[in-house]
Amino acid sequence: MTTSDTAVERLQDIRARILAATREAGRPAGSVELVAVSKTFEADEIRPVLEAGQRLFGENRVQEAMGKWPALRESYPGIELHLIGPLQSNKTAEAVALFDVIETVDREKIAAALAKEMARQNRRPRLYVQVDIGEEAQKAGIAPTEAVDFVRRCREEHGLAIEGLMCIPPVDEAPGPFFALLQKIAGEAGVEKLSMGMSGDFERAIPFGATSVRVGSAIFGSRPRPA
Repeated sequence: MTTSDTAVERLQDIRARILAATREAGRPAGSVELVAVSKTFEADEIRPVLEAGQRLFGENRVQEAMGKWPALRESYPGIELHLIGPLQSNKTAEAVALFDVIETVDREKIAAALAKEMARQNRRPRLYVQVDIGEEAQKAGIAPTEAVDFVRRCREEHGLAIEGLMCIPPVDEAPGPFFALLQKIAGEAGVEKLSMGMSGDFERAIPFGATSVRVGSAIFGSRPRPA
């Protein structure tokens, strides 16, 4: 079995597990999208997954994504690229130009920079607010208690159409309560999309309303270098 075959087989397995978990939760088939996290993997490692029909991908770093996705997009139509890593204000222009979804809006400075750049480029990537759901100092994201007001300010003061929330629960705690909290915040903030659940816990996120799950190592295998 080649590495490519392994990635494709893993992709098919993840798709089947998402479908099973969606049905188990009593939700319609297709209501949960798979974002394949391709950070640190080269274009040649991504192509087999593209050939298998996957079109939603997540990247952590703007510069890395710029190095591989423009060429891949020329060969594979319909790619939707998500930024799932922290956005630095000096990379806002590149992020707006390249990404279709930015999931890591987490502070006023970024909200203002995105609003300015989206107007300048006349391009409107879809936007999620990242919530530091476990209130961990080392993680990016707005505090849970501030999230609803931050979404409101993004909309009213910056004119940003926030459509969802994203979170990464603490690794050493059961994820369910954190997913439940994000679902509650989303209801209060009036957003419909929830990006939550990764390789180790995506099936747990689906009953709590995840509309997309971010799966990397369970598809591509161990990362070739630190992310």
